[in-house]
Amino acid sequence: METEEARDFNERCTQCAAVSWGLTDEGTYYCRSCLNVTERHKEVESIADFTPNTKIQAINRGLKKKRKLEKGWEWYVCEGFQYILYQQAEALLALGVCPKLKDEVLHNFWKRYLQKSKQAYCRKPICSNDNKSVVSDSNLSLSGLDSEPELFSNIYSCPVSESEAESQSDVSGRLILPNIKTTQSETTSVCSGSVDGGEYSRQKKKGILKMTVPMTLAFCYMSLLWQRATITLSDLLRFVEDGHIPYVNTYQNFPEEMKLYGRDIKIFSIESWPVYEDIYEKMIELAKFLDLPRFPDITENCFLHPDTLCMKYLMEANLPDEMHSLTCQVTRMTGLGEVTFLTFDPITEKRRIVKYDVQAVAIIVVVLKLLFLLNDNVEWSLSNLAQENNENHHEGKPCFDFRKWYQIMKKIIDEKQQKQEEFRAKYLWKSDKLLYYSSVDRSVVYKRRRMVTDLQKQFSQLVDSAPNPEKKKPSSFQFNWAKDQNTTCFHGHSLQKILQKKGKSLKTLNSQYWLSTQKFCKSYCKHVTTYEESNFSVSYQFVLNFFSFLLRIKASLLHEEVSLIEKRLFYKKYENKSKASRSKKARRS
Repeated sequence: METEEARDFNERCTQCAAVSWGLTDEGTYYCRSCLNVTERHKEVESIADFTPNTKIQAINRGLKKKRKLEKGWEWYVCEGFQYILYQQAEALLALGVCPKLKDEVLHNFWKRYLQKSKQAYCRKPICSNDNKSVVSDSNLSLSGLDSEPELFSNIYSCPVSESEAESQSDVSGRLILPNIKTTQSETTSVCSGSVDGGEYSRQKKKGILKMTVPMTLAFCYMSLLWQRATITLSDLLRFVEDGHIPYVNTYQNFPEEMKLYGRDIKIFSIESWPVYEDIYEKMIELAKFLDLPRFPDITENCFLHPDTLCMKYLMEANLPDEMHSLTCQVTRMTGLGEVTFLTFDPITEKRRIVKYDVQAVAIIVVVLKLLFLLNDNVEWSLSNLAQENNENHHEGKPCFDFRKWYQIMKKIIDEKQQKQEEFRAKYLWKSDKLLYYSSVDRSVVYKRRRMVTDLQKQFSQLVDSAPNPEKKKPSSFQFNWAKDQNTTCFHGHSLQKILQKKGKSLKTLNSQYWLSTQKFCKSYCKHVTTYEESNFSVSYQFVLNFFSFLLRIKASLLHEEVSLIEKRLFYKKYENKSKASRSKKARRS
């Protein structure tokens, strides 16, 4: 598009009233502010000098002066993902994460990945053209080629002083590749804006972990886990959905010189929300690919310890504080709080790797089953006792009423789920930045976008469109029951009618318990157990669905975690069942 030849056209745009015109390849004027294309063509300045040939050249000048594909910097796909990681790291710092997460942990993880995948920091990078190294010769001695990045020294703690923290946060260019040539050349891929976009999309080499947009979240969570930060995986995914961490349409924040089209669109565009299990599995796969050593220990003072997380989710679920002592007992009896069990070690082949937030919520579900059984019978009988006690005794702490909690929480969660479904249904995945697969499609894309914007303006005038909801402020808690005056806060309620004193210890009034899973799948099966809602009580289904909504996970995943905790807590029952089944098989034989 030309801009100098459109200076003589001084009419105002009918859409935005701006006077900023450019000239398309077809010779029509378009507004550079709103991309509105007019039907006016560039007029011939002198009628006396008019000839048929000049007229054809003026109107159809695009046919004779066809522009080549726009070229900017010569960039590689790994640089695009590097820019996304940089933006995500900046967003995590804005959420209060220690600056070392970006400057040291994530930076070195990314260097290690580039080296393991042979894209940089090695003698023969695979992303080189004509077998020429992308890394300049002058930088070979400084980039640490064929050597492990210094990752595991002095990054176990955050800086103590504020001046040290500020000096760490000022380092803005730490996430960088070695010196990559940025001159334009004929080697730029014709089918993509990046140099290696076409080759990268076809790459299926064994032993190489391919980088994707969801993999950037795996990098972030792995860095958070190494740093033992106060952000769980469920929190990370929630911040992504709320727009606090860049994930969808991150390519539109690329520098203008990084042209993106063709095969690059399929690599960097995404139209689905990240899934907990998918990001979790990618993190484990990434840690094994990088050959990372044992992560820093998860001790009782860490945020990821079950005792701390159980307190967090008890507050989130509006449950009594007295339940925390019971969750701590379950953690101690099952050994879920041991350092060797909690610490992530990619090298050792462990059958089960801890999902910290899911495990903490599963412990709370087990405690609720110990107290109320959740069989659609006992919990309602205990609720009647609590209601009667609260009506007759107005002094002291009120007794926890499960029925009242169930009714209040069900109403709130139903409203939240409806809002979430509406948000996801109305979410516009298209970016503001126009994308096209080739220069031929460029004019078509511009015209379609102009038609869409015109239709949106017309419909917005006919229908009273609801205003866009304000962006939520980031918070570790989704609910604040103490400040909500319209809802009952159960944090200070007592369990005195549910627990009975037996000597110096307390015993639950309910003496029964049912196991969530009677028989586990064999070791070669991908899942531990199956979950069908029709086989379980309504109250148990509600508890699972409630906590699953908080963590943005499937109810089956939480049910599986509950079953595994019960297997540790009631291991004698499972042993007796296994012995009985063996004896039956022996009798039959």
